[in-house]
Amino acid sequence: MSDDVVELRVHGAASASADQVSDLPQIEQVAGDRSGGFYRPRRRYSGTSGGGRVTLEAYHWGDLPSGTMVRTLSLVFLLPFMLVNVAIWMRPANPGSDAMVRSLCRLLALTLTALYVLAIAGVALDLIAWKCMSSPRCLAGRSWLSWLGGQPVGLRLAVLALVPAAAIGLVWRASARPGRVFDAFRAPEKEVSGHRLSAVGQWDAEPLVGRLRSIHVAAAFATLDVTLLAARVSTGASAGTIALAVVTGTVLATCVVLLCTPPLIDRAAADRRLDRITRTLRTIAVVLTIVVTAHVLASPAPWHEGGGLPGYDSILTWLFVTQTTLLAALGAVLLWRRDRQPDATPLLGLGALVIAASAISLAVAFSAELIYRVADFLDRDAQTAAGLAAGPPQAYTWAILGFFRAVLFTLVVVGLVTLISRRGRFRAAAAIVARDYPDPPAEARPRLRQVQKAIAQARFTETLIPLAVVYACLAGIGTATTTIGLLELPGDAVERYAGVPSDVVIFGIAFGSWVIAAIILSLIVGGIFAYRTVEFRRHVGVLWDLGTFWPRAAHPFAPPCYAERAVPELTRRITYLVGRGNAVLLTANSHGSVLAAATVLQLPPRVSSRVALLTHGSPLRRLYARLFPAYIDDEVLHEIGARVDWRWVNLWRDTDPIGGWIFSAHRPAAPVTVGRPAATVDRRLRDPADVVAPPGDSVPPPIQGHRPCESDQPFTEAVRELVERLRKSMDPGPRRADPPAGR
Repeated sequence: MSDDVVELRVHGAASASADQVSDLPQIEQVAGDRSGGFYRPRRRYSGTSGGGRVTLEAYHWGDLPSGTMVRTLSLVFLLPFMLVNVAIWMRPANPGSDAMVRSLCRLLALTLTALYVLAIAGVALDLIAWKCMSSPRCLAGRSWLSWLGGQPVGLRLAVLALVPAAAIGLVWRASARPGRVFDAFRAPEKEVSGHRLSAVGQWDAEPLVGRLRSIHVAAAFATLDVTLLAARVSTGASAGTIALAVVTGTVLATCVVLLCTPPLIDRAAADRRLDRITRTLRTIAVVLTIVVTAHVLASPAPWHEGGGLPGYDSILTWLFVTQTTLLAALGAVLLWRRDRQPDATPLLGLGALVIAASAISLAVAFSAELIYRVADFLDRDAQTAAGLAAGPPQAYTWAILGFFRAVLFTLVVVGLVTLISRRGRFRAAAAIVARDYPDPPAEARPRLRQVQKAIAQARFTETLIPLAVVYACLAGIGTATTTIGLLELPGDAVERYAGVPSDVVIFGIAFGSWVIAAIILSLIVGGIFAYRTVEFRRHVGVLWDLGTFWPRAAHPFAPPCYAERAVPELTRRITYLVGRGNAVLLTANSHGSVLAAATVLQLPPRVSSRVALLTHGSPLRRLYARLFPAYIDDEVLHEIGARVDWRWVNLWRDTDPIGGWIFSAHRPAAPVTVGRPAATVDRRLRDPADVVAPPGDSVPPPIQGHRPCESDQPFTEAVRELVERLRKSMDPGPRRADPPAGR
């Protein structure tokens, strides 16, 4: 049997190209496609790594989360859907609260779909069909609208209802596009780990996504129906209107019931009985929308024009009330059921609440900004959007004020926390620098200060945990205040109860609207530059890569999960290489270490016995164990180590704001907190290598931070060691000496 070793490299989030991953000048693709492929050096290059016969191979998955610019930009507008989908994976590892947290996250996701429909309906039905087409000044010079201006209200509403219906169809079609165009591969069920993380990347998520998609499409059309029926019932409810309202309410109630029964919705892929029910529900909702639209068009009852679209403000406000109630319930469940062990601090047990509140806050802000910008465009001669009939709904006004207040207060808290924690962070950084660089020369003092600053900034990551909780609380309060929209305008309420002049509040709302517009524009520009510029994508594109790692389990309109391809693809490739007589050294950087961890859990024992693992810049312990406690914990980390027979080395730096140690920090003079063999995994790298310029150079070595370390000497030594351990495990008897190792 051959003792060849393949070093299979997996890059981190937002990495660039395959040749940069392999750290070699010319490569060729040996498997996969352009979105996700495996690459090796061309034949005229040696392609050896770590000594002996080692073949270097790189897995490039960077185009799976984004790929084209259109897909990258679409992630900007799908960001709230993506965040609420991530929230369901952040639930605590507590069986007693698991079903309830999943149900609440899915209900919150459903409210985002309803808000999406209401925002489009607010533009098409409220601002255009009801307000603008009743105003000669608004229609003047707009031939694309004036053709409907003199038509009956029912006809205007029926025609413009096609806009939100088309918007529903757009996200329906986008979420239903083929999830894969490649051969499926799954490891034998009996040989896959029983831990939850091993399920990430299994190809059985599509049935769940299909059920959720049908439910959300049904709820979306039902939301449109409620909006139309509420406008029709304002002049008196006929028997037909009441009957349609009952059917619409039944559809919505059925959607809620299905989402609140995880044993039903989460059935195995082979159980397709619920699929027929959800598809039937979706079909009923589509047909019902056609009937409701025809009813609005043909109803002979007169319409009372003026003001806003009847019932729209109330529907919107009660949706915000529902979101506030669900967030409060989620917070209560997480606090009541959280892990109370002294060393358990995964976002204080509130990770799902933080991300869900952020998703709701962003969705409300995006919707309010859309309404305000369109109202401002239609009301071209007015100084404010309020000049267009009754103006945008009051709930949106409160939403903008609440979002601006949450962002402003959070920034203030961030500034205070930064100042308060600065002394402690710099004190700890100074101690690390003093141990790493004893007796430095006088000319190294400026460089030492730079290193100390880099370490202090990297340690700020831990401070983000309470800051995220603060923002979630403020965002939840901001959503709650929108319920006052049923009563009065923000300026009047704040002036009456807080004594602040209404002009100040109006200025805050206008400024908050422009802040939201700036955030949206920044996300769009960031998406463009993240696609076109490698270094920019290394920072901005990380958000998309991390968010789309998790399968769609809460919101079906979230971006597709690339782990459903990447993890089984890695599993299949490693199984193939081992089957050919090779051993595999799996080296993974940053977020690639999460892919590697899920891959190891899916490898059969006969394959993992010939695999070693080298991680660097890994966020497994530092971030994922805190953010996703049900999926990354001590149990799964020890199982990963045991599956590769503890042939695992993790390299980390104190200057890295993302990666860190897995089992023990191994800092100088710090006690080792775990026993063998876990104590042998982590190896701390001094960064930078020195604070003075080496001979033949004019500048000192750079501070690496979170950059990959494939070119560093410690990485080379770790590769050499793991390759040797792999060979010894394959040939326990005497063997000839290998030639000197080299790269």
